[in-house]
Amino acid sequence: MKILVCISNVPDTTSKINFTEGDTKFDTNGVQFVINPNDEFGLTRAMWFKEKQGATVHVANVGGTATEPTIRKALAIGADEAIRVNAEPIDGFYVAQQLAEVVKNGGYDLVIAGRESLDYNGGMVPGMIATLLDMNFVNTCTGLEVDGDTVTATREIDGGKEKISTSLPLVIGGQKGLVQESDLRIPNMRGIMMARKKALTVIEPIAVTAATTDVSFDKPAAKGAVKLIDADNIDELINLLHNEAKAI
Repeated sequence: MKILVCISNVPDTTSKINFTEGDTKFDTNGVQFVINPNDEFGLTRAMWFKEKQGATVHVANVGGTATEPTIRKALAIGADEAIRVNAEPIDGFYVAQQLAEVVKNGGYDLVIAGRESLDYNGGMVPGMIATLLDMNFVNTCTGLEVDGDTVTATREIDGGKEKISTSLPLVIGGQKGLVQESDLRIPNMRGIMMARKKALTVIEPIAVTAATTDVSFDKPAAKGAVKLIDADNIDELINLLHNEAKAI
């Protein structure tokens, strides 16, 4: 089985977010970038298939040279090879088209992508890849077993979980639960050294036009002042919730 894990390069959630050029560009100064958490769950599951079933695992990213440390981390975790599409990830459709081309040329049986990236939260790329390539698709995937060409997947649905059966070739949108958090891997020194010798292939993007353009960014409004009410003043609390906060 040949697996491609799609990797997004996202800001660490503890990073302070700022914008430049009149709030039209994201300011990367001082920002630590990491593997998108949803992608990391997928990569860890792919490593299980590699170790238990002899799968080959490649990772792919759409981005400039600044994303290579994140790609190298994926290689240090255990991926066999990496591909970087040398283009800025302008929008979800653009990224999906670039990754679909990688899948088509690589002959992958299973494509594991995160349900969404934690920077833009678009949640669109995995489904678009599946549509572009006419492959089966399971989103919000929290469990995955493969036996030959038969796949058993568990996904989150409103109010619970659903177990379904499908077949390869398959694209999944993975998330927390695909593996346990305790199973996530931190690269050790041996993995880091081996990653330096693994192939990181840079390819040029195909000629496609982005469907959207970022106009500007706005930060969430600052939190308002807090009113503290004595514990024994229930009537005042009810009055404020009803007339001011409009919560009841």
